[in-house]
Parts: sequence; C-alpha cells; structure tokens
Amino acid sequence: MTPTFDALQKQLKKLPGVGYRSAERMAIHLLQEKPEDCQILIDALKLAKESVASCPRCGNLSEDAECGICTDNRRSSSGQVCVVEHVSDLMSLEKSGAYTGSYHVLHGKLSPINGVGPDDLNIEALLSRVRSGDATELILALPNDIEGEATCHYLIDLLQPSEVTVSRIGFGLPSGGSVLYADAVTLKSALEARQEF
Repeated sequence: MTPTFDALQKQLKKLPGVGYRSAERMAIHLLQEKPEDCQILIDALKLAKESVASCPRCGNLSEDAECGICTDNRRSSSGQVCVVEHVSDLMSLEKSGAYTGSYHVLHGKLSPINGVGPDDLNIEALLSRVRSGDATELILALPNDIEGEATCHYLIDLLQPSEVTVSRIGFGLPSGGSVLYADAVTLKSALEARQEF
C-alpha cells in the first residue's frame, strides 16, 4: 500500500473499537468503493468539530449554551444527578429509558498509572452543582473496576461535608446470566447488591 493510505489507516485505527483489519476496510471503502462518501464524511467531521462542544453544566455534547437534557423542562427536577464516566454512558442510559433525571459526565475516571488525576476530570463543575443546590442526590454510575471504585471513593470523600445523598448503581449478573459463567468480581457485586423479596 502507499504511505498516504497507511497514514489514513493508522488514523482510523485510533478510533475506539477499530482494529487493523477494520481500519483497512474503512480506508478502502472511503477511497475506492465509495469515494463520494469521503467528502461527505470530511464535511460532517469539520462541522461537528466546529459546532459541538461540552455542555458547561453537565459535560454532555451540546451545540447550544446548554445541552438538550439540561434545558428539557419535562425531565425530573428532583435534584437527582446521575454521574457517568463518558457521554457514551449517558447515551446508553438514555436509550434504556430507565432514568429521567439529569446527568453529569466526568470525561474519564481517576487513573494515576495513566496520569489521570482529579484536575483532568469534570469534577469542579459537579461540586459547583452540589454547592448551588442543583444536585441534591448523586447516583454514581461509574464502572465496576479499580479506577471506577477509586473515583467513587474520591467523590464520596470530597462530598463528605455537604448534605448531598450519594448512591452507587448495583452490579451483578446480567439478565439471563448464569452463576456458573460469572467471574469472581461479578459474583461478589451480585451478592453485595442483593435485595429482599
């Protein structure tokens, strides 16, 4: 292949979930099979880069002063805020229809090994929401891994002096899952998140 093709493939491979073969197929598709789509993609990327930013209130994607969720007056105004790691987590919760309150996107989780500290996350805006009374209950919907747990503990320590209620989403076996195939962490979480009938 050519150096230019290799450079394109290398950039496509940087996208989440895209491996070497997928990047190769995408590059060939854009350059040979559907070259007319190439300019459409370039224009869409350029427009998105110029128009889309983080909502200053919650961290969601927005093209206005605040995102559509923050400005939607049909949403629950109980002060309940679901704290998530990424915008993709927010989108998953929205698609489920299981939550109708507001959100706060941290844009990551604490990971000292990867050089991610508290100043790298959208924590100050969350504290501001708590101080103003906008957030009276936080639901921590962060991953059930070491970094997610560390982030939860850090937030709980930070919020200790405030009146805010903090809870953590339950983890455990997926619907239809079997104890036989679950790993130790999942089984531990499932036992800890058990409920009375």
